[in-house]
Amino acid sequence: MPAALSLPTRLFSRLAVLACAWFALGASAAQVDVAGVKLNDTLDLRGSTLQLNGAGVRYKAIFKVYAAGLYVEKKVSTPEEALAAPGPKRVAITMLRDIDADELGKFFTKGVEENSPKSEMVNLIPGLLRMGRMFSDQKQLKAGDSFTIDWLPGTGTLVTVRGVPQPDPVKEPAFFNALLRIWLGPAPADWKLKDALLGK
Repeated sequence: MPAALSLPTRLFSRLAVLACAWFALGASAAQVDVAGVKLNDTLDLRGSTLQLNGAGVRYKAIFKVYAAGLYVEKKVSTPEEALAAPGPKRVAITMLRDIDADELGKFFTKGVEENSPKSEMVNLIPGLLRMGRMFSDQKQLKAGDSFTIDWLPGTGTLVTVRGVPQPDPVKEPAFFNALLRIWLGPAPADWKLKDALLGK
């Protein structure tokens, strides 16, 4: 029969078990599962800690197109708060089905047109053309491919596709807000996704 463990050894063993349990709980709580896509609760963006404000799925008819998450420094619950929030922001998108990248770019352009004041459209056209070319260059996005749209104060709107930052960020703040309105505007791409991104 093995000798009884000394008090320090037993204490250490119990602490180790508790630490493992705490770590496992923390690891499971650190991500959100959206249609099989794992989104971190928090992330570091250029030295700023962003929180996952909300996440959901973009449907087209009955088909799942992509999973999306909105990251901000401080949680928001209305489109106005999201648009006005200072600091870096991120929209993270992971495809749930294969799609022609040029077609997705056209959907985004249409979303901007339907949700932006007409007085702003003239100033948005150069950024939209640049984004359209970027999507056209990608040819196709496959299920599992991801891209992010970041607002970086002092830098602009930076799009990163499959981990590769695209050149020439669009510097005007209005451009990022125009993109954000695709999901949070008065005619969003998907009403349920709009609510999900706002944490409802």
